[in-house]
Order: sequence, then C-alpha cells, then structure tokens
Amino acid sequence: MVDCCTDFVLVWEEPLDLGEEPLSSGEGSGDTDSAHQQWREEFLSRLTERGLIQEVVLLEKKKTSFVLLSAPWSLLCYYAEEISLRVPLQVVEAPNLNSSEQVLSKLSLPNPLSQDVPNPPADYYTCQFRTNKLQRFLGSDHKETFFKTTQRHQVLYEILARTPYGSVKKGEVGIDRLVSEQVFTAAYPLHQGDFRLPSPPVPPHCLGLRQILYAYWAQWSCWRRYQPLDHIREYFGEKIALYFAWIGFYTVWLLPASLVGTVIFLIGFGLMATDVPESLPLFIMCPICNICSYWNYSSICSTYKAGLLFDNGGTVFLSVFLSLWAVTFLQYWKRRCSVLAHCWDCSDFEDTEERPRPEFTAMAPMTVRNPVTGAEEPYFPEQKRLNRTLTSCMVIIIMLVFDALKVEGLCVCLYNMCVVCVVLLYSVYVLCVFPEMHRTQTKYEDMFILKVFIFQFVNFYSSPVYIAFFKGRFVGYPGNYNTMFGVRNEDCGAGGCLIDLAQELLVIMVGKQLINNIQEFFLLKVKSWWQKRKLNHQKKEEDEEEVHNYQEEVPQWEADYQLQVCGGLFDEYLETVLQFGFITIFVAACPLAPLFALINNWVEIRLDAHKFVTEYRRPVAERAQDIGIWFPILQFITHMAVLSNAFLIAFTSSFLPRLYYRYTRDSTLRGFISFTLATSPHTFSQQHHNASCRYRGFRDENGEYLPEYFHLLAIRLGFIIVFEHVVFFIGRLIDLMVPDIPEEVELKIKREHYMAKEALAENQVQTLTCHQSV
Repeated sequence: MVDCCTDFVLVWEEPLDLGEEPLSSGEGSGDTDSAHQQWREEFLSRLTERGLIQEVVLLEKKKTSFVLLSAPWSLLCYYAEEISLRVPLQVVEAPNLNSSEQVLSKLSLPNPLSQDVPNPPADYYTCQFRTNKLQRFLGSDHKETFFKTTQRHQVLYEILARTPYGSVKKGEVGIDRLVSEQVFTAAYPLHQGDFRLPSPPVPPHCLGLRQILYAYWAQWSCWRRYQPLDHIREYFGEKIALYFAWIGFYTVWLLPASLVGTVIFLIGFGLMATDVPESLPLFIMCPICNICSYWNYSSICSTYKAGLLFDNGGTVFLSVFLSLWAVTFLQYWKRRCSVLAHCWDCSDFEDTEERPRPEFTAMAPMTVRNPVTGAEEPYFPEQKRLNRTLTSCMVIIIMLVFDALKVEGLCVCLYNMCVVCVVLLYSVYVLCVFPEMHRTQTKYEDMFILKVFIFQFVNFYSSPVYIAFFKGRFVGYPGNYNTMFGVRNEDCGAGGCLIDLAQELLVIMVGKQLINNIQEFFLLKVKSWWQKRKLNHQKKEEDEEEVHNYQEEVPQWEADYQLQVCGGLFDEYLETVLQFGFITIFVAACPLAPLFALINNWVEIRLDAHKFVTEYRRPVAERAQDIGIWFPILQFITHMAVLSNAFLIAFTSSFLPRLYYRYTRDSTLRGFISFTLATSPHTFSQQHHNASCRYRGFRDENGEYLPEYFHLLAIRLGFIIVFEHVVFFIGRLIDLMVPDIPEEVELKIKREHYMAKEALAENQVQTLTCHQSV
C-alpha cells in the first residue's frame, strides 16, 4: 500500500528483548501485555468487519508495528452520509476578501500585506452528501479525489472512535482510549509529503500543500503577510484554521491599540516636566512594615516621576478607548467568524450536523428523538447531569479557595497544597467534566475550558487584582494598624500601588511572554530531537552510507511517527485570552501593554505555524462553527475591563485627587503632596521617642477621617458610575449598529439553501411517492 492511499496509521511498540521491559517490570506486566494484545486484536478484527483495508508493516529491528488503514469508496460514501459531510454543488465566483483588502481595493491602493499563494482552494456552494444524488455533485466522476483528504481522515476517525474493543457499558470504545491505555502507541493521519522545498526549485503551482504552507506561512519572512487561511483549512481543518484566523484578526486590531497606548505613554514624559516639582519635600515617612525603618519622601523622587508615565490624564482616555476598542473588536470578529463559517461550510454544524460523542453514545441510558433532525439519538437525563455538574463545581470551588490562599501567603503548608493542586489540575478537571456526560464534543470541550479557565483566571489575575484593589487599602494608621492572623496588612511600596502594578504588568507582558516563547521554541526542538534519537538509536550501528540512504527513503508513515503529538489548541487559546485580559483589565496601569502584546503575537503566529507544519504529527481535521466558549469568556473579560479601569482610575491612581486639588486649592498643584499625607497621632509619636512622621491618608492627628476624604469618596463613586454607564452605552450602540452577519453573506446562505433544496428535491419527491404507494 502506497502512502497516498493510506488514510490513517496505527502504531504499537513491543519490548526489544524479553529480558528488558522498562515500562512493564512489575508482576502484573505479563497480564497487562496479554490484555493489551487481546484488545488490539479484537479492535483490528472489528475494523476489518467494518470494511477498512489494513496492511501491517513490522520494523524488525525496532519491534514497531504500523497498521496502514484505508477506506474503500463504498465505505467512504456510507459514512460521508452518516456524518453529514458537505460536498460541492457549484463554484462561487465572488472572491473572499477581508476588510482591509476591500478598503484598499476600493481606494485603488497597493496592498503590502497580500501575497500570491499558489493553488488557492476554490469556494463552493455545498450541501450534505447523499449517495443516490452523487451525479449532482461536482467532481463525482473522479472517485479518488472527490472526497478531500481531510474528509477521508474524518471518516476514518469516525470509524476508529466508535469501534468497541471490549465491554461497551464500561466505555471500552474507540481509539482514543486505546492510546491512553497504551494499547496503541499512536494513531494519526499522514502528512502530505515532506515540508522542505524541492531542490532544484520547481514552479510554485507544483508544490504540495504542506510545502506551500511552509513557504508562504510558516517561515519567519512571512511575518508581515496575510495568513493563507483557506490553505490552512484545506490541510488542517476548520478548527485549527479558526484559531489562526482569530489570533491574526486580534493581532491586526492590536495595531491601533498599541499606537494609542504608545502615544499616551510618550505624553507622560511631557507631563513629568510640568506636573512634578524638581525636588520633593523633606517629609519623614512612617515605616511601611513592622521591620522597616523611617524614610525620607525625597528619596523616591525618581520613582514618583516614573509613576507619572502611567498615572496621568491620558490614562482616562486610554481606558475609555480600550474599553470601546474591545467591544468593537469582538463585534467585528463575530462578523468575520460568520463569514468564515459560511465559506467553510460550518454555519449549521453545532445545530444539525454534529454527532453525539462516542462515549456518550455508549453510556447514555436512553434515546429520544432529536427535535431538529428528527433522528433517534442517545439521551442522558438532565437531572442526573445537574447533580454531576454540581458535584464537579464543588471540587472547582475548593481548588479556587486553595489557589486564592497563596496570594495572602497565610501558610506555607497551604501554599504547597496549592502547588499540588496545580500539578494535578488536568487530571482533576478531566474527572470533573467526563461524568457530566455532555452530548457533543463541542459542549464537552466548552465545559472543560470553562472550568480550567476559572482556575487559571484566579491563578494569573489574583496577584495584579490584589495589588490594584486590596494592597494598602486596609492598613489602618500609625498606632492602630490592622492585622490578619496576627500579621500586619501589607502596605503599598514607597512609590504607591500603581507603580507596583505597572511593574507587575511589565514583568508579565515582557519577561514572562519572552520566556514562554523561548521555552516553547527550544523545548519543542529538544523533544523532537529526543524522539528521533530514541527511534533511530539502532541505526547508529550501521555505516554512514546506509543511514543516509535510510533517511532519504524513510516512508511517510514512519517519518510522521518521529514527530511530536499535537496537544490541541487549549494552551494557545488560553495564552492569548489571558493576554487580552491583561491589556484590557489593567491598561490604566500600563499603556504599553498592547504594544508588547502585538510584538508577542507576531512571534507567536510564526511559532505556532512552524510547529504545526514541521514539528507536529498531522492532527485529525475537526469541524468547528466558531471559537467556542472562548468568545463568551472574551465578552466577560471586556465587561470586567470597564469596571476594573473605572476602579483603578478612581481608587488606585492619583488622577481624581489631583483634579480635586487643582479645582479646590491650587491650580498649579503646589502643596499637593502635603495634602495627600497625614501626620501620625501623638500616641504613636510618644511611643517612638516623640518622632512624628507622615503617612498616606486623609486623617487628622487623632486618626479620624477628614472631610476631604468623604468629598473624594463621593467623587470617586460618581466617576465610576458615569464611566461605566458611558462606556456600556456607547458599546451597546456599536453592538446594535454592526450586524452580526454581513448582508452579502446572508444572500449567499439563502442561495446555498435554495441550491441544496433543488439538488435534493427529486429524492424527497421519490420518497414521498414511495410512502404514498405503500
């Protein structure tokens, strides 16, 4: 069987020597190997019964067996109809242009971002496949190429995922569980040849699809070009293509945000010269902790001036701008996603075309009629699912409590428990989500993502939230400091909490992102090197010429086995969504955050593209209608950003106190620093050798609040109400003004429905006539 006829590959490894069993050296290893062999034989036998063609290839020196699977035409047609694959009816002549291409085209301006990618996939009007209507579909005369490669992979995976190998009631179904049980070492579809460009060079239209993706997408020189999304979808499927469409769209929208943020940051330099005196007054400040000493306010002159880079009037404008930017960005992404979903034939995927999960089908106790399709489908009672969901939610809440404890640093033992929880996070969440018995894979993944994101949200944002809204708020005053569990509450640093928050965000947006990208690049290279070394260690015994010939003639299924397993898109989405939260929720403290995010995303797109094309085994193409629950999460972050920035400006920054002082005391801000400082009570001074000191606050010498404190409190609360009402109102107007689906896409959808109805009308008439005659 040649590589081009192979649709899927199964692999298992056996011990090289009976006396060397590194992975199964216990007493029960023999029983385990026997059970695995029995399951494997039963599974392969049932695949044969289903009609799959198998060819077993054994590498003697490595004791590695490859099962090359392919599906005959009749089996492809049967399952294509079963899983509602869509096939072409007519070519769509109108080109699919993105918004920037449309604008530049109307203005007759050259587009520096475009590139001429060879062999662009055609766009079609499509409908669900029907075997008895085969002649109505385009390309039906060529059975070898009628179904796309990704569709053949989907058919094979559907068979592999639903074939039992043991007791169905125990969930012993499908290739995924066999791989997790190490019955099979790997299961993957084949890449389309090598990614390296041929030598000598050939015309671009002669390149394979994988080579095109490498040359026009995965190379670093393509950083300023549009991504070939249709090619990505053609090779990897809609789910992966939607991820790259999302991160590309997000990166483009970061351009105006980073530009405005950089301008606001530069304006801060000008404000430093006008709003800050050349030297700060010589105030003796109270210790900020129990073991700290007195310090002079003039010692933080440089820190104070640096704070003006982030704490100025431009910050208010930037917060409003980024809030409206986030709302507009999500609305236009919704439009873009609807366009892509229609062009890629996934508009109705979740409603009518997605099948129940194999595990759900095997373990559901009853069946009901689907109200949309009318077909009998497995069903799990909602009451039982609710009970299981509540149980898993309780586990999540307990883990969140443990995770929150690390912020306060209450107990080293509890913190260590948090670390253990993080290590066991993935296993715990899988155990929490699996018993809930979600019907489709989309719902299962959405619930898994939601639970993990809640934990990660608390884990990543707890420290910035603590610094922004809690640190230094409940300190008390000299002689009457507040404590928790006998420990004095933490005060802000000498430069204030906003500069502490800015430093925290700079570490996250610069240091952490840089380290993550370096680690992602080199760690994958090391893993790939180790995988190839482990698989080829016996070849070193041969002479160099034989090794060279072997590497040139290695079959595709063995070359792909040396690659890394694609771990899915969860980590990629999580990194980007958390970044989106940092640049929107805390933008008032770090105007440069969008710029750092933009630079990081340019690198991230290239890294991810390089991984998928060159380092990963080819994943099974999955269909998807949108980016799933990540979009509601982004909407939640956007609403949180409005409230967060309002509270940051009102309570953490000195913008409103400066404004209040400017209009009530002195427009030149002379004496503002003394206005914000209170004097320690007499009792505290007497306890410390009559040494009087100053501290931040609006209190008198007895520690009571001054009228200015309540005036500022009213102003701050009023600012929050006005800020969030104005932003939410304008955001709602934008939401209403921008339709979710463009008008031209609605027309295409209606046209496609009409053509599908016409194509299947004859079949419906024949079926109706047959029923009437009976």
